[in-house]
Amino acid sequence: MKTKRNTKQRRLVLDAVRSLTNHPSADEIYVYLRRLDSRISRGTVYRNLNVLAEEGEINHIRVPAADRYDFRTDRHYHMICSRCGRVFDAPIEYAEENDRAAEEGTGFKVKCHNTVFEGMCPDCLE
Repeated sequence: MKTKRNTKQRRLVLDAVRSLTNHPSADEIYVYLRRLDSRISRGTVYRNLNVLAEEGEINHIRVPAADRYDFRTDRHYHMICSRCGRVFDAPIEYAEENDRAAEEGTGFKVKCHNTVFEGMCPDCLE
């Protein structure tokens, strides 16, 4: 497998995901980075987000409206507000027993599972 170069742009994208702790979308990361480097393109941001997620440096969260990115790479769940669209870490432990149950019931070799809880955040409930 070909090793990907660690470019200046990739480092900028990684630093942005780590700085923006609100599970930012690719567009939010792009806007943030444009303030730091006016030459960075949307394509560069998207391409590097994909590489960083593939390499396990960041977590790619697939949610309605716009995919999000997370600096946390440990197995954990997320919550999304159906009103404002913000994404939060869920305060519950990852259930590895669900991986094993799925394997036993299907014959699959399960790598992990993703769970996103949907509802309204405390701010939107007020």
